[in-house]
Amino acid sequence: MRPSLHGVLRDRVALLLVVLVLGLGIPRAVMAQVPPLSGEQKQLQDRESAAQALTEELRAAAVRLPLATLLGGMLALRPRRRGTPPRRLAVVETQIVLAIVGAVVMLIVGASLARAFGIVGVAGLIRYRSKISDPKDAVVMLSALSVGLASGVGLYALSVFSTVFLVAALWVIESFEPRTRTFELTVKLGDKTEALRPKIEGVLRRYKAEFEVRTVSEAAAAYVVTAPFEIRTDDASKALVALDPEGKGAVEWVEITKKEAK
Repeated sequence: MRPSLHGVLRDRVALLLVVLVLGLGIPRAVMAQVPPLSGEQKQLQDRESAAQALTEELRAAAVRLPLATLLGGMLALRPRRRGTPPRRLAVVETQIVLAIVGAVVMLIVGASLARAFGIVGVAGLIRYRSKISDPKDAVVMLSALSVGLASGVGLYALSVFSTVFLVAALWVIESFEPRTRTFELTVKLGDKTEALRPKIEGVLRRYKAEFEVRTVSEAAAAYVVTAPFEIRTDDASKALVALDPEGKGAVEWVEITKKEAK
């Protein structure tokens, strides 16, 4: 006699329930047999977790900071259209370093909304409390802020790595800056000063100095001179005084900042 369809279905449902009960019970039984971790084992597990987090932190910084530098450099050094004003070196440097700082800040923030609000508040405080004329000085201040934030939230590996990376990036970037000194130069060669002006400027060119005439009269000539950093002003002064046949010339060099020269 063949079993009814209803009976077959009932047997199969019962079998399925038995399997499910046994399946749910096995993991609990296995977990019950696993002994709890000892103090040393827990410390070892915590150390392994910390080491893994440190490795991931360094790996992320090692990839993202160079990438930010490359992309920031591409934007800062983009081709300049004909007729547009030349770009200031300080602005180019600032744009590159700012890309690095942005990457560091985002590594600090991660998925933490509280950190994001904290960084915005601190950055706003610095923005309105500090008066900085040089854009590169401003971005270096932001760099210091970013590494300080990384240290403050406990991202020690990121703070150390980003500090070393920023120092190296600034060292490379600043190595392209021309090393010059700016002077206010006053030359007095008696009543022949104006006539000797071509020779005065010839001496300045001999010392590879760029100059801009401020005032010229019969008794004196004043220039703003941008000279190589290693210029010896005493040698240049002797060459300028020697232009006066009577040997009564006078030369005065006053070093000024680039901001004062504008």
